[in-house]
Amino acid sequence: MKIFIDRRAVLLLFFVMALVVNSVLAENQQASIPATTIVQLTIQDAIGPATSDYIERSMDKAAESGAKAILITLDTPGGLDTSMRQIIKKIIASPIPVITYVTPGGARAASAGTYILYASHIAAMTPGTNLGAATPVQLIGPGEASGDEPNKDKAADKPSSGKSPKSAMAQKAINDAVAYIRSLAEMRGRNADWGEQAVREAASLSAEKALELNVIDILATDRNDLFKQLDQRKINVLGRDITLATDNAVIQTLEPDWRSEFLAVITNPNVAYILLIAGIYGLIFEFSNPGAIVPGTIGGICLLLALFAFQVLPINYAGFALILLGISLMIAEAFVPSIGILGFGGLTAFVIGSVILMDTDAPGFGIDIALVGAFALTSAIFLIFVLGMLLKSRQKPIVTGQEELIGKTGIALADFTDLGPVRIHSEIWQARTRETLKKNQQVRVTSREGLILEVNSTPNQEHNDV
Repeated sequence: MKIFIDRRAVLLLFFVMALVVNSVLAENQQASIPATTIVQLTIQDAIGPATSDYIERSMDKAAESGAKAILITLDTPGGLDTSMRQIIKKIIASPIPVITYVTPGGARAASAGTYILYASHIAAMTPGTNLGAATPVQLIGPGEASGDEPNKDKAADKPSSGKSPKSAMAQKAINDAVAYIRSLAEMRGRNADWGEQAVREAASLSAEKALELNVIDILATDRNDLFKQLDQRKINVLGRDITLATDNAVIQTLEPDWRSEFLAVITNPNVAYILLIAGIYGLIFEFSNPGAIVPGTIGGICLLLALFAFQVLPINYAGFALILLGISLMIAEAFVPSIGILGFGGLTAFVIGSVILMDTDAPGFGIDIALVGAFALTSAIFLIFVLGMLLKSRQKPIVTGQEELIGKTGIALADFTDLGPVRIHSEIWQARTRETLKKNQQVRVTSREGLILEVNSTPNQEHNDV
């Protein structure tokens, strides 16, 4: 007996097994951290859901293994407020010291990075780095933040600025951010006044000035210099005084595992947007061609992944609704001849919805306008022209197959009332009728049941039985 195995299923199985093995190896590697080790984590991009997932799980592994401390090397333009707060909560609750080090030269701890630096037990920077610009820009109204004028990005009611927020929501956001960074500064004994200035005025500082103003604790040229300055330093962690022993410390770097990397891919706004459109296209193609299976399966998976990504990303639901409306109108253009009005309106709604889909100005969390334009053009061509041609072709008369008999005419070959022979397309069929038919009388096929045709009489005219 032969057994047929689908190659795609085998490849998928091997892929899943590889992911599981990789995950187990990563877990074992992290679980085997020596107790005399300092665990190093890296944030080197915009802070988002994947970053917070990587930091939280890695910090748990480091704490469970009994590591001495956690070193976070930081270089970020900022990120999402929710992800930043998750990381800060983990740092504050950490049972071992967390050292955040802005490195290498030229790196920055902007926006969300400033808050993380303030929350850490030790804040350190390399010469040539900077921090600040901690205003929650995603909640500032248009025109309030601009790099063209020195004080253009002020977004709160600081008396010296003479400006006030343009909305109550902006004022609440600014005041909340000020209170948050001041509480972090007071908890770690750092400069709370400059922290407020970084929020209200988007102020920034160089590493040297930050040390001078007590914004950071250490200015170190490299990691070895950092550890020399930290050695025998006392730190309060959850009410306990801990003395760091960092001289000749063993460093173990924990890189993001496959789960964090996968999360980073699908929560990229551009990738999530592509998954959304691909999912919608797949379902449309499946509904227009029932039984195709593959488009529906792929479309369903893509759509669920996109919805998961949007669940952790700050999306604008009005933009999401406009995208769906735009696609619906472009589909309607294929059904209803509207001289392009529905198609143009759908294209407009699709583009506007795509542009405003991501409800944030955080760096790294916008959708590329070129991608929006490419998908808008592709959608217009596919949904209006291709899908329209497909639907029109389905409305044409059937010319082959069993269904082609319906509506055809022929002649009765004998007199009969219930069942009798007829000739259709030069073929002799058994036919059933509810009336009495005469020999050579013209009949028309109304339906078919197995090998028996349902017929009725027609006025005498030329027929197509031959």
